[in-house]
Amino acid sequence: MKPAQRSNGASLTIVIKIGTTSICDEVSHFPILSNLSGLVETVLKLKSLHHRVIIVTSAAVGTGLRRLNIATKPSGLAARQAVAAVGQGRLMALYDDLFGQFNQPVAQILLTKNDLSDRSQYLNAVSCLDELLQMDVVPIVNENDTISTQGIRFGDNDTLAAVTAGMAKADYLFLLTDVDCLYTDNPRTNPDAKPVQVCEDIGKLRDQVSVASGGSALGTGGMATKLIAAELATAAGVTTVITHGSKPGRIFEIIDEKPSATPLHTRFIAKNNPMIDRKWWILHGLHTAGTIYVDQGAAKAVVAQGLRSNLFAAGIVDVQGPFNIQQAVNICLRLNGQDIVIGKGLVNYSSSEISRIKGHNSTDFTNILGYINADCVVHRDNLVRIVEEEQVTTSAS
Repeated sequence: MKPAQRSNGASLTIVIKIGTTSICDEVSHFPILSNLSGLVETVLKLKSLHHRVIIVTSAAVGTGLRRLNIATKPSGLAARQAVAAVGQGRLMALYDDLFGQFNQPVAQILLTKNDLSDRSQYLNAVSCLDELLQMDVVPIVNENDTISTQGIRFGDNDTLAAVTAGMAKADYLFLLTDVDCLYTDNPRTNPDAKPVQVCEDIGKLRDQVSVASGGSALGTGGMATKLIAAELATAAGVTTVITHGSKPGRIFEIIDEKPSATPLHTRFIAKNNPMIDRKWWILHGLHTAGTIYVDQGAAKAVVAQGLRSNLFAAGIVDVQGPFNIQQAVNICLRLNGQDIVIGKGLVNYSSSEISRIKGHNSTDFTNILGYINADCVVHRDNLVRIVEEEQVTTSAS
């Protein structure tokens, strides 16, 4: 985990995601200016302390509904996209007006998952974010709802915020929402719900909490999406925090980490051995185009600690596609009728080619295909392990 640079005045990179219910009133759709103003003041104060700040914002649809005087979010995709197109301009105008009172420049960045699936575009987005921060600009990120379709959407801005935090190599990701922290159950309906203040293992936490309630009438998220976002961000080495969107000033006390003064929040501890940039991009930036099924020997080689193994065709038992060369696929082990996703990687052969060479050694490729692109189906540098070695061993026993 990155050390929290506090007392020595060193710069932190902080991503702040603010949800729809913290920006727009659920009924009237009017902007909640007190929350927005508090966020702007918090960002400016963070910048005065030499921290780098990125905002990931929701509420394009909510702002568009207010502008168009429409009562409820449309169900049709094209109608939602049109409302978002209207609202995005108004939303950015709000931010620009508020930050403009202090001569602070802002920049709009609209992303889709498809934008980041190409490695060069991903690196360009990373470079743009870094350059804006170097220029003392506050980047304001949102999903490009006007062109996103279900297959290429991040799905919610919690996930987008986690991806942005990974791209920026952030120290902190703050998920500002309408509750103080994550609870063991919905505190609005269960008075016995307990706050979760620190989490080091999100997998175990899922067995202890209920996050069944969804997002608001305007938003798309909920606590379940925040757990997913925390998992993505902590894998990239980013400490992730859930706290109340109406009290953004809590951020200062949280990054100071003074137990006596720290307000109620949930802190997800960053991994000590975060994924390197390329492997994080493969796992979280790329659309999964298909599945390769492997035998137990290949599975153990893929997940083994300290063993940097390629995935060879000899260990492949089945393939589901279609997909092309250099697309990302899940690598699965099927045991007792259950599929265990053990990794994800970029393939050197298409699904039709893999169907022909599966179970064979690379010395047979020329006879089968008439050519050889590579001696392995997935190279170890393009392969990301998802599960631990013990999980495969335990499942197989």
